[in-house]
Amino acid sequence: MNNIKNIIETQEIQIFIKNEFAQGAIGDFSALDTWPELWVFDNADLDRAVAIVKSSYSSKQAVDWICKNYDETNTPSFKICWNCQSENA
Repeated sequence: MNNIKNIIETQEIQIFIKNEFAQGAIGDFSALDTWPELWVFDNADLDRAVAIVKSSYSSKQAVDWICKNYDETNTPSFKICWNCQSENA
């Protein structure tokens, strides 16, 4: 969930996770009521955010990439290095 949130935020879309910590309430609430959800602040950004998520899942054939600064392996879903935050060049 946080990975997708980060991918969307890199495109300058404001987003938040609803029910991020609600999993502990399962039993008092229905499991369906405690699932984490991604919400955009501005409804005008929704279609773009959905397209970003779909495109990140459709790149199944993409390959891992190696950070040029730290020689760290990153999955294709990461546009920036998980270790040093440098961009995939």
